[in-house]
Amino acid sequence: MLGIKRLGLLATMVVVGLAPAAAAQAAAQPSTQDTQYLQALHQVNLFEIASGNLAQQKGQNAEVKDLGKQFVTDHTQLDDSVKSTAQQLNVQLPNSPTTDQQNILNQLNNLSGADFDKAWVTAELNGHVQAIQATQTEISQGSEQSVITLAQDALPVLQAHLDALTSLAETLGIPVPQTSASGTPSPGGTTTPAPGGTESPAPGTTETPAPGTTEETPAPSQS
Repeated sequence: MLGIKRLGLLATMVVVGLAPAAAAQAAAQPSTQDTQYLQALHQVNLFEIASGNLAQQKGQNAEVKDLGKQFVTDHTQLDDSVKSTAQQLNVQLPNSPTTDQQNILNQLNNLSGADFDKAWVTAELNGHVQAIQATQTEISQGSEQSVITLAQDALPVLQAHLDALTSLAETLGIPVPQTSASGTPSPGGTTTPAPGGTESPAPGTTETPAPGTTEETPAPSQS
């Protein structure tokens, strides 16, 4: 009888011990925001790795080549974190960049020399502005802490890339999307919804509103 009682007690302890673990696992359920951010950031990384390799192969400007190499290194490391976090949360990741991102890669692949450099910098500027916007949204609106932490770690990397691209664009005479303090495009800047994806200007074009125009310019925010 004593042995049976002990077994019963052990069974109870096991069940009680498993309860917090089960609760923790249930709590670690990513929201739609978290899931979409992981998927979008993964596609950004896939695009940036491919784009960075193209820059090293086809770039004429030494800074373009150097930035391409740095982007491959940084986005490969960042994507390792994305894949690890997604695996822990059972989030399925896409196998390739978005259609828009792939179209940009195809266009870049058909360019060379100075034309490639300008198109590459233009595409990278827009892609990083979008990625920063998405990352800031995850930090402020995400619910799963591991994804929020990932976004917090990714933000300074993306911002450093944007700063380097901005400096290079100014050297090459390429229009730079203006961003506000929050990282979102300010009036007169380039507005793009998805990281590295839709509505980005095609490489070699800027689609920057002409000075003095007011087409679809949002009203200044009132604080």
